[in-house]
Amino acid sequence: MQALLERPAAVRDRSARRRFRALAGAALAAAVVLGGTAAVRGFDLLPDLPFSQQTVDRTGPALMLALEDLAEYHAAQGSFQVAVDIEKDTQWLPSVISGERTTYLAGGSVDGIVDFTGLDAGAVTLSEDGRSVVISLPKPRLGEVRIDPANSRVVARDRGLLDRVGGAFVDNPTSEQPLQLAAQEKMARAAAESDLLRRSEDNTRAMLTALAGSLGVEDVTVRFDAADGL
Repeated sequence: MQALLERPAAVRDRSARRRFRALAGAALAAAVVLGGTAAVRGFDLLPDLPFSQQTVDRTGPALMLALEDLAEYHAAQGSFQVAVDIEKDTQWLPSVISGERTTYLAGGSVDGIVDFTGLDAGAVTLSEDGRSVVISLPKPRLGEVRIDPANSRVVARDRGLLDRVGGAFVDNPTSEQPLQLAAQEKMARAAAESDLLRRSEDNTRAMLTALAGSLGVEDVTVRFDAADGL
């Protein structure tokens, strides 16, 4: 009976090692759980650390990007037709001997243009709720006069005898270039006196209102008061 109660030293050692392994395993499991919790909490603390990540939204306003894509907007076009009547006289000689008179009928067009290329972020002021916007643009300008060759022609030309004879020794005795230049000047004056610029403002305002509306903006104000070359 005494032998049964007294265990050998080897048996006692194995029992102690099993208890130690059990305790070590429990401690390891607790460490894993606590470590995971600390890691999760650590993510909450990261923004306060010097090496934390921050999100910066650098996306530009959609409306401003759309305006930049427009570049030069040809808002309106005026069609014009002018008659150029130019006469060249030679002093002391009758027109049948020396002189020339040409009547040139020219057709062409002029565009009203709004320049978007110089706009910056200050050109668009959007309300905090994104429902209204104020857009500042440069005033429309007139483009170059374009003569339409298909709708332009000489309708009458009278030349004196000496001019016809002298023209035989010239490559292009009846050049239409001076007539076209004169027609361009007349069309430019006619365009400036027309309502082409006002129509350009109206059409640009309507276009931008529709563009902003497609982006969810309800109230659009367009001002043509920005200086050229913004």
